[in-house]
Amino acid sequence: MSLRTSTQTRLGSVRRYPGDLAIVSLVAIGAYVAVTGVADETALRLLAALPLVLFVPGYALVSVLFPAGERDARETAATAVDAETYPRGIDVVERLGLALAVSVAVAPLLALGLAVTEWGLGTASTAAALCVFTVVVAQIGVVRRLRVPEAKRFRVAPLAALAGFRQGESGAVTVTSLLLGIAVIVAAGALLVGLIAPVSSGGFSQLALYTENESGDLVTGGIQDEVAPGESVPVTVEMENQAGEEMTYTAVVQQQTLEDDAVVDRTELDTISATVTDGSSVQEELEVTPTAESGETVRISVLLYEDEPPSEPTAEDALAETTFWVTVTEDPGA
Repeated sequence: MSLRTSTQTRLGSVRRYPGDLAIVSLVAIGAYVAVTGVADETALRLLAALPLVLFVPGYALVSVLFPAGERDARETAATAVDAETYPRGIDVVERLGLALAVSVAVAPLLALGLAVTEWGLGTASTAAALCVFTVVVAQIGVVRRLRVPEAKRFRVAPLAALAGFRQGESGAVTVTSLLLGIAVIVAAGALLVGLIAPVSSGGFSQLALYTENESGDLVTGGIQDEVAPGESVPVTVEMENQAGEEMTYTAVVQQQTLEDDAVVDRTELDTISATVTDGSSVQEELEVTPTAESGETVRISVLLYEDEPPSEPTAEDALAETTFWVTVTEDPGA
């Protein structure tokens, strides 16, 4: 008998679990699997990313903020005491519109948080953060909704909403909801264009130069600018991949002699190659040894290319370029 009662209790709990929040959680998990498991630059990956970025995080958060269902003015006035405890909810169209708006606000905040963590701002880490946020917040929404009396609890009832629309109940509210729905569609279309544009542009690749300070930390702007003949300049080259796919880079270290701001001579000093996954970076330590004569000032240019560089590398055909100046002198630091 106790077993039957326990079983019925568990089944009752499952039946009370809000179906819309269960679907939101499953969509978030499925979208994460698709985004991280499907090949880059495919329509399926883009379609999977859309709900994860534009809808499910906001819907979960709105469910926490508004656990009650919509009530009309007469019902609110007749139950003034309950209204103070359980505020008037929002209808389905308003809920969907808020879900879109809140998602647009949540996604950049999560991205900013990821940018300062060890995981960085990559495709997989962003999808994981959105998925975890959605699932956790959705469970909080479940608890909030189940604490509301069943009669006042929000539930998804598409047929009832359609019937109310046909009967013309609360015409002003219906028109408002319709206009809000149109605004949601327009905003979603604009966001879709904004989301597709960066994908079609192929992302970006970034190049940076660092050197160690007295504490052993990598810093910018402190590269040695004077060396003795035959002496090397220690630098760290960082290649960052935000192109949306795995990239193989080649960095060419080039000594350039300039006259009147024009390069009149180029000497290749070194090359490095590395394969970098999307959303990550690699660092390579180099010892750059200028071949210039004593008393001569040259520019050291690091040029970044995808795969193999051209026979005569220049800044015009490079993905990225970074430079520093160095003077060869018999008495450096004098």
